[in-house]
Amino acid sequence: MKDRIITILFCVALVLLVITLSIGLPIYCRFFYYIQINTLNLVQETGGKYNYAQIKAAYDEVLNYLTLPWCEFGTGEMAHSESGAAHFADCKKLFNLNLIIMLCSAAVVAGVLIAKKFKKIKLTTFFNRGATFWSGVSVFALIFIIAILVLTVDFNKAFKIFHTIFFPGKTNWVFNPRTDEIILVMPQRFFMNCAIFIAVGIFTFSSALIAADFLIPYVKKRRAKTAN
Repeated sequence: MKDRIITILFCVALVLLVITLSIGLPIYCRFFYYIQINTLNLVQETGGKYNYAQIKAAYDEVLNYLTLPWCEFGTGEMAHSESGAAHFADCKKLFNLNLIIMLCSAAVVAGVLIAKKFKKIKLTTFFNRGATFWSGVSVFALIFIIAILVLTVDFNKAFKIFHTIFFPGKTNWVFNPRTDEIILVMPQRFFMNCAIFIAVGIFTFSSALIAADFLIPYVKKRRAKTAN
């Protein structure tokens, strides 16, 4: 019974780790945004007012604020309002929550794997499949349900629904480009690309977990034969 409970906890931690790690991809891989400064013609979006270096610096200052606890909010040389700053303060809470869940789930996964290595616990199987398999399948199922819901509406509506859920009762996420110029260089297309990046990450990590469930027993058998 104890091993089953630990296995379920391990699966939950793996699912949370895959999701939060995937969400973190466009956050921590800043090159993903740098590439889009040119591909999305962001210099032209500002009417040529800001060049590549200035846009990059503005984005870096915003991301530093969102990801580093000691940084104050700023948007480089671009203008911003109190309302815009308040929205990014709300975003910072979500970024911190994602990071905390990612670190905690990673700690649980690491702790279980270490305990398993030293034979303190044993991970059980369900229907002849291991924990990594069911974790990967669970993530796929969850994302499939979300994808079906998102596909029933266009991205604009999905974008509004997202903000309604995570920023209830607030409208400061609707930026005026004249007072919050950062929105000119963080267009909706950029957020759509972020969603795609996250989806690719989830697919890759989940596929790796499922593949591991099939490959690990095979590798163990090969090693056993070699040892004999």
